Amino acid sequence: MRQRRLGSQGLSVSAEGLGCMGMSTIYGPADEKEAIATIHRALDLGITFLDTADMYGSWGNESLLGRAIAGRREEAVLATKFGNEVADGRLTGRVNGRPAYLRQALDGSLARLGVDHVDLYYQHRVDPQVPVEETFGALSELVAEGKVRYLGISEAAPATIRRAHAVHPLTALQTEYSLFTRDVEQNGVLSTTRELGIGFVAYSPLGRGFLTGTIRSAEELSDDDRRIAHPRFQRENFARNLAVVDRIRVLADAKGVTSSQLALAWVLAQGSDIVTIPGTKRRAYLEANAAAVEITLTPDDLAAIDAVAPPGVASGARYPADSMRAVHR
Repeated sequence: MRQRRLGSQGLSVSAEGLGCMGMSTIYGPADEKEAIATIHRALDLGITFLDTADMYGSWGNESLLGRAIAGRREEAVLATKFGNEVADGRLTGRVNGRPAYLRQALDGSLARLGVDHVDLYYQHRVDPQVPVEETFGALSELVAEGKVRYLGISEAAPATIRRAHAVHPLTALQTEYSLFTRDVEQNGVLSTTRELGIGFVAYSPLGRGFLTGTIRSAEELSDDDRRIAHPRFQRENFARNLAVVDRIRVLADAKGVTSSQLALAWVLAQGSDIVTIPGTKRRAYLEANAAAVEITLTPDDLAAIDAVAPPGVASGARYPADSMRAVHR
């Protein structure tokens, strides 16, 4: 697995990480045994960058990851997040960026992960009621105390990124980026991170599984799969998006790779400052995704991909309306 420098503060991570969210929540039934085996296989392959958050599974995902890395902590670069408030093991629906809360949140994350520090700690969503300077002032104290090595922020607007970075240098900005979600190319987010020397972590680089080409009907999703509430997976949006996926598959077939691999290779090709964290809970998909780092896309390949998946190609918003209000703050 290739390595990339994430930001300008000294953190190096695997070019492709592993998003662990789906192992506990969101995308249907969980299988802890296979999830732990997948994490172990990731480490074996050199995929060292493991991403979680306290809200995933309402604390459960961090506990799962902690069990998986027991005895292998030195192999992993751990990233977790706070901000989507969890109280008594339940999401409250609030965003909380208050210093007292984030300290409590971090102590809980450390306990569940079974570690004495996390490598990268993100503000998961920006609290509109708390100045970001106040939040990152408290986070900088955690760095000084050795509980956190590097700081990041997720789904923040350019002005917010600048304000946080002025308090304590940011190592990473985590935001959705894929052939279906190219907003950051146009809204100033990607140009801001590059100007400031902040690494970019692309989550959902496979469009929440849509770009794999394996989901052919919304009816294939289980009742507890939250994607059924996402506009891109609903009614006429689904049909339009599936047509785009089929055009991408034609290009992938011509390249001799899968649709997933082409989509991942495209994100990685957008710059050496970008790292992807595709999520999976199965070893077979993990291994296929890992192979994407070896794919070289020529200028002709990139032009062909851009022709079938230009910015704004996806039909429907990437989140339901209530979740969309919490992004790009």
